[in-house]
Amino acid sequence: MSLAGVGRQGVDAAATSRANRGWWDGAADEYQAEHGEFLRDAGFVWCPEGLDEADARLLGDVEGRDVLEIGCGAGQCGRWLAGRGARVAAFDLSFRQLQHSRRIDLGSGSGLPLPVLQADAEVLPFADEVFDLACSAFGALPFVADPGAVLTEVRRVLRPGGRLVFSVSHPIRWAFPDDPGPAGLTCDRSYFDRSPYVEVGEDGRPSYVEHHRTMGDWIALITASELAVRGLVEPEWPAGHDREWGGWSPLRGRLLPGTAIFTCERAPGS
Repeated sequence: MSLAGVGRQGVDAAATSRANRGWWDGAADEYQAEHGEFLRDAGFVWCPEGLDEADARLLGDVEGRDVLEIGCGAGQCGRWLAGRGARVAAFDLSFRQLQHSRRIDLGSGSGLPLPVLQADAEVLPFADEVFDLACSAFGALPFVADPGAVLTEVRRVLRPGGRLVFSVSHPIRWAFPDDPGPAGLTCDRSYFDRSPYVEVGEDGRPSYVEHHRTMGDWIALITASELAVRGLVEPEWPAGHDREWGGWSPLRGRLLPGTAIFTCERAPGS
């Protein structure tokens, strides 16, 4: 879809889902070509800063655990988890992203494809209390109109004591232009302006939508869903990492946090 304009405006859940499904279906090929080597066919990278689950261990020991990956893209994280003995189910809104997951499976020659399905994170197609862990590396949560619905659904499918870990753009980034260069270092809007970022197609309908929440909003949404916050990681830009990814860059990363990673838990006995 050709881009007619960019703005800040309210967008409901149905329009958000329709726009982002179409955008990711159209962008999946370019996205995987540009970022596939960094993500690896079976790798768990939490963020553009390059924080790797193999080092961070935010999910703990996954062997023998039932794990749900939310917004899996081409399944790189889920494939890494399966390689470490987890039983993984993964889903994404974009069918084209899931086709890339299948492409990677066929190319690996392992004969063990990652189980994936197309679904909307606000209505999970899983029974109650069937997962020990859930994870999402920039998947779904920044791109839905109602993240509270996603968190409530995740709590439902987690067993008591289960853990959710998810990464999103750090909320402070919304006060700055999405520019990896010097222009991205000057605040140009209010951190408290929660208007979604919207790209509009030539048909006048949203073609891409990303929603902004403050750090306080995220904490409130997590607790309202009856999950408990157990940790927050703001990855620092590592020395020697010179790769740019959209608005993420060494210049900005040395001065501003780019990612927030929340660890949440469904309390035992709840």
